Amino acid sequence: MAKVSNIYYTILAAIVMASVLTGCLKNDIPYPRIQPNILTLKVEHQSQGAQIDTINRVATVYLDEIADIYNVNVLECTISGNSSFVGDSICGTIDLSRQQYYILKMYQEYVWTLKAVQNIDRYFTVANQIGSSVIDVPGRRVVVTLPNTADISHVKVTSAKLGSVNSVIDPHIVGEFIDLNEPYRITVSDYGRDADWTVYCQTTEATVTTVRADAWTNVAWVYGEAQEGRDNYIEYRAATDTEWTRVPQEWLTINGGSFHARIIHLQPDTDYLARAVSEDEYGVEIEFRTGSVEQPSNSGFDDWWLDGKVWNPWAQDGSRYWDTGNKGATTLGPSNSQPSDDTPSGSGLSAMLETKFVGIGIVGKLAAGNIFAGEYVKTDGTNGILSFGRKFSQRPTKLRGYYKYHSAAISSTSAGFDDLKGRPDTCIVWVALIDSNEPFEIRTNPSNRKLFDPNASDVIAYGNFQRGTDQAQWTQFEFNLEYKATNRVPNYILIVGSASKYGDYFTGGNGSVLYLDDLQLLYDY
Repeated sequence: MAKVSNIYYTILAAIVMASVLTGCLKNDIPYPRIQPNILTLKVEHQSQGAQIDTINRVATVYLDEIADIYNVNVLECTISGNSSFVGDSICGTIDLSRQQYYILKMYQEYVWTLKAVQNIDRYFTVANQIGSSVIDVPGRRVVVTLPNTADISHVKVTSAKLGSVNSVIDPHIVGEFIDLNEPYRITVSDYGRDADWTVYCQTTEATVTTVRADAWTNVAWVYGEAQEGRDNYIEYRAATDTEWTRVPQEWLTINGGSFHARIIHLQPDTDYLARAVSEDEYGVEIEFRTGSVEQPSNSGFDDWWLDGKVWNPWAQDGSRYWDTGNKGATTLGPSNSQPSDDTPSGSGLSAMLETKFVGIGIVGKLAAGNIFAGEYVKTDGTNGILSFGRKFSQRPTKLRGYYKYHSAAISSTSAGFDDLKGRPDTCIVWVALIDSNEPFEIRTNPSNRKLFDPNASDVIAYGNFQRGTDQAQWTQFEFNLEYKATNRVPNYILIVGSASKYGDYFTGGNGSVLYLDDLQLLYDY
């Protein structure tokens, strides 16, 4: 009996041990950690493509003014394969007046933020106004300024729009006279929702004010305020001159009682004076100094050196200004951004940027030929992490250069770009000025993709040149930089050229080739 008991306990112990070991094996094998991503997002009344930030897991949609931000209709939302929403999904009609949060799951759960950006043109003007009205949207306040000689009990409203294009103001006040001795209350109705606003009036003894002067290199922007309807303008002179010059009418922009001049053809690194004028009255004189002319180093792409398989666009012992994606491309093949002795002048070198499928057989990926101001930081698998931008504090107006281009049919696409397959590829050259405290980090890995957004809050100016057809001969191109504000000073300049516009998404034509040479920043209009 003892022997049977011993056998029983031995078998029982083995079963328990097997169970323990089985449990240990299950716990020791973790699920793979793969972040599920939103790939594409389209909504009704969209003003531009959605921006999808996989680093911070934020999807931003940009809405036209006509859109009802409280009821946004989602037309399309695609997510990573094998992933799914936990709870609510991004579909149907959504209130985007505030941020919404969604959970995506692929083994683990990740929280994504969905938000909307909508810019609404709001204005409010009255007769004889000085300057522009202050429109405080969060506080729902309007403040107008009138001369202290005005009868503020009988003020004519000349225009008013405080909501979307479909909004209505009650009572109807445009073209009517209102009493601004006391705060005047109105109701703005927009998509069936009512909001109470208040109009205030302040008076001033000053009839003309020189608000500020924003000095660039060959350009200055001078702002003034005076009573609407008078002969308002800007005049300027070099600090060493005695005669004032009135700006031509075509340099002047007038918006009610506010006006500004774009003064061009100034000399760099020079002191000037400017002032606002209203008929025979003068604002205070403002002194300003213009900036310098700065150009990118090696902008003719004459300096290169070969480090193993990697072509680098700088002299071997020289300073680095430009870089390419060659370090990523050469993990699967040769450099696809190289020097060429084909140049517009017939001497020196140019940059030859070729989009190639790199790899062996069908194993590999599309690598767009590119060059950019900044540095290639490191390779993430077969993807790149790049630092876009070089220190810069001037404000150029244009970029000029020379190019040749061969457009191949788009042969490789990624999610969201399938409809481009077979169409001609498009090259792009773009410039941006940003006032962030560090260069912009680019990540091309779809699992944590982070790409540049021209509409981001730290972007001061942006411009680009694109072409989707062959250009066999060297041809000059030139494009303007469009500024969001004239008084913001950049910290970095970003300059990028690519043989495939959507190369960051591994979408382009195998064999597309862009030649670039002699880039030059211009500073005048």
